Amino acid sequence: MHELIEQATALRDELHAALVRLHFEDLQRELASLDEQMARPDFWQDAGNAQEISKQQAKLAARTEPWANLQKSVAEVLELAALDDASLEADLQTQLAGAQREFATLKGELKFAGAYDDHDAILSIYAGAGGTDAQDWAQMLLRMYVRWAEKNKYAVTTIEESAGDEAGLKSVTLEISGPFAYGKLKGEHGVHRLVRLSPFNSDNLRQTSFAKVDVLPKVDKPEDLVIDEKDLRVDVYRSGGHGGQSVNTTDSAVRITHIPTGITVAIQNERSQLQNKETAMTILRGKLVALQLEQHQEKLSELKGPNQSAEWGNQIRNYVLHPYKQVKDLRTRLESSAPDAVLDGDLNDFIDAYLDHTLGTA
Repeated sequence: MHELIEQATALRDELHAALVRLHFEDLQRELASLDEQMARPDFWQDAGNAQEISKQQAKLAARTEPWANLQKSVAEVLELAALDDASLEADLQTQLAGAQREFATLKGELKFAGAYDDHDAILSIYAGAGGTDAQDWAQMLLRMYVRWAEKNKYAVTTIEESAGDEAGLKSVTLEISGPFAYGKLKGEHGVHRLVRLSPFNSDNLRQTSFAKVDVLPKVDKPEDLVIDEKDLRVDVYRSGGHGGQSVNTTDSAVRITHIPTGITVAIQNERSQLQNKETAMTILRGKLVALQLEQHQEKLSELKGPNQSAEWGNQIRNYVLHPYKQVKDLRTRLESSAPDAVLDGDLNDFIDAYLDHTLGTA
């Protein structure tokens, strides 16, 4: 029984450290607040708000309940083991082994302990140096992330898309929705470099192309990041539509500038001005959150503008299709000799390696 108590105590201590890292008490308080709101008699009077709160409550309950049950199970093992009843030892050993297996499974969530890791993601791809090849590279990256999302049963919505001059894309912005979407994709943020034989020149020469991937948390609740209206400049301009100069050309496009940091978000599509503004504000909040995380500042007023010159710095990952085949992440040193599979969405090894790398350096 003594050895069982030692093992259970060690598990309890590990579990406590994990719960601290997950800010578990804060999650439980948030869940209790949502439960309280849902118990009010007038809860369903505002159906839209009620559905959103119900969705948050279900998501948070699904995340916290396994940890709470594990906590109770370990406490029960220690409580019964303290009775020193030999007839209980076999059952307690079985219960402890089950708790250890459950903890090993749940520990994967420790990779997603960031404040916004459980949010959906807004992913943008921008063609960089390399002309038409770079625009084609942006299109290839778009396909890679869409295929990754499909394989992992994540939903993808296109927010904005700008076609290339001859082929590919100048830029595209997606919303990717699913469990821990931002937590999983945040490591994709950075410059991606492609080396291949160019299909766009007659000599079929080797070409190096660059594209930049931005990954932001989707912060669609204004209360999650309060922005002073005085710090915003909102410009409305004519949105260019498809099918001719007079088709779909309304004053619906919106550009929002956060004056203190100089961050600008412009949204132009076929939807209304109000919808464009809401989308632009969601992306702006994501950009400001990302800047806060990068600069380790608690207040928006302390943020400095993003360092534009550094955006096209050293790449995070190389994709080489010629003269050999290799994908190499320059942060984790993970390599794959199957770039075609990676470009078809097999990204999980790179995602997991980055999460393990950052967890190890946290």
